[in-house]
Amino acid sequence: MTLSRAALALFCLSGVPALAAGPEVTQSPPAMMAPAPVVAERPVLLFSLRGGVAANPDYFGSDDYETGADVGFKFHFLRLPGGREIGNPDPWADALGFGVHGSARYIGQRDPKDYDDLKGMDDVDGALELGGGIGYTARNFDVFADVRRGFGGHEGWVAEAGANLILHPTERLRLNMGPRLLWGDDTYADTYFGVDASSVGVNRPFFDADGGLVSAGLEFGARYQLSDLWGLEGAVTYDVLQNDAADSPIVKNLGDADQWGIRFGLTRVFQIGG
Repeated sequence: MTLSRAALALFCLSGVPALAAGPEVTQSPPAMMAPAPVVAERPVLLFSLRGGVAANPDYFGSDDYETGADVGFKFHFLRLPGGREIGNPDPWADALGFGVHGSARYIGQRDPKDYDDLKGMDDVDGALELGGGIGYTARNFDVFADVRRGFGGHEGWVAEAGANLILHPTERLRLNMGPRLLWGDDTYADTYFGVDASSVGVNRPFFDADGGLVSAGLEFGARYQLSDLWGLEGAVTYDVLQNDAADSPIVKNLGDADQWGIRFGLTRVFQIGG
């Protein structure tokens, strides 16, 4: 091989690595992805209102009945700032387990001028009872106990306890049935079942009613879900007055210890916030 040929071969071989490596590529550092912003859940209040009609005794112990409006409120769910949650976000499902709840009852005015058996007695203004209670709920039963204080017509204390067998024949239909007990203190009992000296009349002697167990009974209720927001709800109650409530001349001589009630209404779910 001549010198010129050897030089040419050496030149060609020296270019192979450069051609094999190809053009130089400059790599950029990987882009950093910013984390998605965390959106705090907004506070939410979920509750339902019931409106309809009801039939109940004219007054405690009466054997006559009257029809009037029926209203009700039920709390379902609350999400507080910070994410803490209370209740069940599904308004048609029970909040299972132990729980604390509010309790309220309104007792209408008793005007003696409207009832022959009560003429000559003092008026009793309408009373609003407010309080709270505790309970335990499972899918097929629940138990509860409430305490309330009266404002207005009576200034006494009452306690109520009950239990329910709960059935779900379909996904939309809920049935409940169980016992109810109501206690009242001396102030409550004397307000609605006592007869003072100025109120004595025919078949209505003086009577000082003491507190204790006022009534024992049963309640049968039903609820049907029409849609996500609307439902139908009703109940039938049967109570028997006990102890001094049953022995009161208002009941024993002029009325009836067996007390029936019925209500039926439309339920609407409301949400505030969220």
